[in-house]
Amino acid sequence: MNQEQNSSFLTSEQKAQVISESLPYLRTFNSKIFVIKYGGASMLEKEAQKKVLEDIAFLYYAGIKIVLLHGGGPEINLLLEKLEIKSEFRDGLRVTSQRAMEVVEMVLTGKVQKKLVGLLNQAGARAVGISGKDSQLILAEKIKTEDFDWGFTGKVKTVNINLVKTLLEANYLPVVSSIAGDESGESYNLNADFAAASLAVALKAEKLILLTNTDGILQDPQDSSSLIKRIKLADYQELIKNKTVKAGMIPKLTSAVKSVEQGVNSAHILNGTKEHALLLEIFTQSGIGTMIK
Repeated sequence: MNQEQNSSFLTSEQKAQVISESLPYLRTFNSKIFVIKYGGASMLEKEAQKKVLEDIAFLYYAGIKIVLLHGGGPEINLLLEKLEIKSEFRDGLRVTSQRAMEVVEMVLTGKVQKKLVGLLNQAGARAVGISGKDSQLILAEKIKTEDFDWGFTGKVKTVNINLVKTLLEANYLPVVSSIAGDESGESYNLNADFAAASLAVALKAEKLILLTNTDGILQDPQDSSSLIKRIKLADYQELIKNKTVKAGMIPKLTSAVKSVEQGVNSAHILNGTKEHALLLEIFTQSGIGTMIK
């Protein structure tokens, strides 16, 4: 797929080519499970968000079982700033104080999730909003390091997929916020990339798709033409070591790699702000983002 085809201005012939190319993929992926993580800066543009959710609804109607796991960092940051609560990040992860945790849970399970569910339902999908706390879908534990207190930033301890499987079997589209509880019921903020990867592994998903606001993994972060289209499992640590991948892209690449190592067929990192990027990545031979397989 060339640069012209990646733009928003496809000719009728190009659109027809994409449609004809998609047929074998539609057959292959029918009834397969895709876990899609949506969040961060890729959610900021309202029109782009609407188009992403319409494309997800298209996948749903194409017979693919979709689980959408979402974050909402920019919305959280805005409210934290208004409340004069400091935002702190380390190694691409949010450090969550007790006050910040209250805001995170309110924003993710309230404002952000309800908006996503509403837009998906408008597009014709049967979306249902849940969090990692519902039916102990995700059991969390606090991140602990010797020299630093992460507060209420957690990691996935176990995943119980019964609720999600029940929803998928009933033809619902689960929309999951990245909030989970520990064994005592305490709420923790999870990195959405890692949470999505854990869900994908537990569900034995065909694909894990991480939507962000960059084209994928770039050899040069300032040059969109330096996209690395395929990454081998053996090479990912070197990309982090040489700082090709840094900051918030580290958990994305790490979670994608770990999901593939644990049985997910392929993981993809792509730009959720580009029109129809999701469809171009899934239904064309060359794709549009970075694939780990």
